[in-house]
Amino acid sequence: MVPGFLAGAVASEMRYRNRTDLALIAAEPGTEVVAAGVFTRNRFAAAPVELCKERLKAQGIRAILANAGIANACTGEEGLKRAGEMTRIAAEALGIARGAVLVASTGVIGMQVAVEPVRRVMPDLVASLRPDGWEDAARAIMTTDTVPKMTVVSGVEIGGKRVTVGGIAKGSGMIAPNMATLLAFVCTDAAIEWEVLENWVRRCADESFNRITVDGDTSTNDTLLVLANGRAGNTLISDIESPGSIAFGEALKAVLLDLARRLVVDGEGATKLIEIDVTGAPDEGSAKAVAFTVANSPLVKTAFFGEDANWGRIVCAAGRAGVDFDPARVSLYFDNVCVFRNGGPLGGSDVEEAAAAVFRQKEISVRLDLGAGQCGYTAYTCDFSYDYVKINGSYRS
Repeated sequence: MVPGFLAGAVASEMRYRNRTDLALIAAEPGTEVVAAGVFTRNRFAAAPVELCKERLKAQGIRAILANAGIANACTGEEGLKRAGEMTRIAAEALGIARGAVLVASTGVIGMQVAVEPVRRVMPDLVASLRPDGWEDAARAIMTTDTVPKMTVVSGVEIGGKRVTVGGIAKGSGMIAPNMATLLAFVCTDAAIEWEVLENWVRRCADESFNRITVDGDTSTNDTLLVLANGRAGNTLISDIESPGSIAFGEALKAVLLDLARRLVVDGEGATKLIEIDVTGAPDEGSAKAVAFTVANSPLVKTAFFGEDANWGRIVCAAGRAGVDFDPARVSLYFDNVCVFRNGGPLGGSDVEEAAAAVFRQKEISVRLDLGAGQCGYTAYTCDFSYDYVKINGSYRS
């Protein structure tokens, strides 16, 4: 998928049976890699998150090892030791420095990762590495996901060369912005300085993963890692404001936003993708507050699942967001159907029927104009179905 990077996966049976659960992404020998990451803001950050933060300071990264099933979160010093041991095993097998391997985990909180299965299958995992092994890696990091998530943008011209940006992600529940249980690994063959890469990783995370919510819960393990190997041979991107930098930022944002939307579409038990677009706010912070209050409302989300165009739940949620606006100036649209204007409903069977038709769609756009300014914000969410409760009621079973 991305020149100069290999991916692969195997079944370690650390927790799952009869499926792959251990993924590896590695830079081909002879390439120099710069890496940047964004992580959860949960105070109970998992051991792999803490390890990655430290190793990114030193750079020299060559590979990412990830397991599914056990999160290695809230596991104390022993969890940190085991995360480090996982990287040592991978580093020895790859013939690289221990500090060159990053690690990520996802799954049940409070369980220690088992190191012995990692040691046992590592030769096979390294042997599985290949340029087209990305889908295998994407499947291996799944927990309650129903489909693997991967995307690529290629052919972006930077400095006279064609650049590729591509990656994989997992996440279905326990997803809310504050990281940037979600993991995303993105690689690019662009030649780019660390400071510029780090800038774009943070900015693009804010415009993608930090705009989604499935259930309002922020994981202990949220990790976004981006690796660049310079294989494309473009003129080194060293100026954040340069045309090449801007082009790279747009490509990275496109990849992250596509992955983010895929996460929401595959939200636990989800049947619909909903875009909440708040406009006419006095400032972006106010627009964001309203957007996420609506996006996280269980009453709003269940109405979408039931295909009930209940506009009252949406304006009610907006009204409790703690934002100052005049209700008499608010308007609400479902796609292009206006159901509420200047503080009052637009009645009639035609409006009801048109709104109901929108709610039967798999993708729905909601636009809420506060009439209080010129700023806006867009968030992405999904509906709540019966299956969300079923999945999370027996997650550890």
